[in-house]
Amino acid sequence: MISISLRPVGRYWGTLSFASTLYLCPILDLLLAEIPAKLQAELRLGLQEALVNAAKHGNNLDPSKRVVVRFSLIDNQYWWVISDQGKGFTPEPSSDKEATDYLPPDESESGRGLCLLHQIFDQVEWGRKGTELRLCKQMENRPRLSLRR
Repeated sequence: MISISLRPVGRYWGTLSFASTLYLCPILDLLLAEIPAKLQAELRLGLQEALVNAAKHGNNLDPSKRVVVRFSLIDNQYWWVISDQGKGFTPEPSSDKEATDYLPPDESESGRGLCLLHQIFDQVEWGRKGTELRLCKQMENRPRLSLRR
């Protein structure tokens, strides 16, 4: 079952929660409903990776555990805060790392998700307990230069 609060307006946050599952299409559709079309494919990939990690690695696909997503548009920034009920994840400090620094060894079967998250989102932060992931995508709000004279 999926539960959702009102859509975010201004500085208000919408909330969506669901039982741990890998069937994420309807959830992603809801989370991306208000996102500009040109960003949807990229953000779908990033949000899918984050939601899979929360449901699979955080909650061990336990259907009695929930994944909660809070989302908002604040000052030209799209925010998603994803929480699970797992034991937590402790990422390596990311002081001056490039997105590709998160790639695992070539022989590894998993672990590429962190690299994807850092390539797609402008901010990727974990809460203290490691059960909350904050993702931010900055909207371009620059004036366009005209090529006409």
